[in-house]
Amino acid sequence: MPSTLPLADPAPADGLLPDSVRDGAESRNLGVYLHVPFCRVRCGYCDFNTYTGDELRGAKRGDYASQAIAEVIEGGSILRRAGLPERPVSTVFFGGGTPTMLPSSDLASMFHAVVDTWGLVPGAEVTTEANPDSVDEQYLRELKAAGFTRVSFGMQSAVPSVLATLERTHDPARIPLVVAWARDAGLDVSLDLIYGTPGETLDDWRRSLDMALAQEPDHLSAYSLIVEDGTKLARQIRRGEVAEPDDDTAADMYELADARLAEAGYGWYEVSNWARGDEHASRHNLAYWQGHDWWGVGPGAHSHVGGVRWWNVKHPAAYAERIVAGVSPAAGRETLDAQARQTEKILLGVRVRDELRVSDLDEVGRSAVAGLIADGLIEGRQAIAGTLRLTLRGRLLADAVVRRLLGN
Repeated sequence: MPSTLPLADPAPADGLLPDSVRDGAESRNLGVYLHVPFCRVRCGYCDFNTYTGDELRGAKRGDYASQAIAEVIEGGSILRRAGLPERPVSTVFFGGGTPTMLPSSDLASMFHAVVDTWGLVPGAEVTTEANPDSVDEQYLRELKAAGFTRVSFGMQSAVPSVLATLERTHDPARIPLVVAWARDAGLDVSLDLIYGTPGETLDDWRRSLDMALAQEPDHLSAYSLIVEDGTKLARQIRRGEVAEPDDDTAADMYELADARLAEAGYGWYEVSNWARGDEHASRHNLAYWQGHDWWGVGPGAHSHVGGVRWWNVKHPAAYAERIVAGVSPAAGRETLDAQARQTEKILLGVRVRDELRVSDLDEVGRSAVAGLIADGLIEGRQAIAGTLRLTLRGRLLADAVVRRLLGN
């Protein structure tokens, strides 16, 4: 598959950051994302930076934790040398791939390296993603004992035919088991769903929502399936083997999800995310949308500190080679100018409930607000109070709202 890394300047071999990252650092939280790039099988729709056993080209899963720990330690050194204030970590997130393909002891070691390097704020959120068939009761207890607070299960669907199209390997009947095990271990639970899969009906989607809600998760994400170029699913659609997802059906599914979740006591806080109370919103993901700092560890992981963004080499073998050589794994980086940062503030902030204020907009954006209210895309009462909150229709047309706020 061709590289999809952005075009930008080469990253320095020592990873040092410019003095500009210190500006306003005291007002930004620090999070850590640890990417675990391993999967047992590659799902046909997935374009994440993941690798199955026969794609590793000599990289070894057993060596990965020590490599990630080395990057964590060097990351702490780089932030200190940049003159940034000491900030304990607010959130830690293990994503992938399938982080739980590694032994729980590896995840624990990586997490403890983060704590030893940066410290941890009281009540920090510590999450790992997991496939329902990649953990058992003992594994989840070990995560809790290590300091994890939250697990996000990739449920995706309750319908076997939909899971088959997505090439997910778990049995839907396993969802109640893993949720119960996580609860018994003392972990908060999030469930991830995908809607709009080719062949999925509105009744199929209702069945998935009903099963997810029956588990009473603390948090639920529902993402519309995006057919990404280069994936197996895109090739199947191009050859006519699988029907292309229908946008109107996907919109109906989103509306159904929002209604069912609201009835069950879940409030939306981001276009694709609902929580059973604000205290259960994903603080790690909010940090991305709110422009805070995070260090991304692992192959292909992205980082952002004070308007400087960089990303690591993609393949685990190339990553390992750089770590062993004591060279930064960063492949490229860019420094966002004031205009780019403003664009991102609007692009990301508008998706979060009450995050973006009218005062954050430039003259073009402020002049668009009245029309957006008239078109039923943002709530008028909230806008008068100074905050932009998307209506249900606005959430379905969030990209169009962004374009109008930017004058595009």
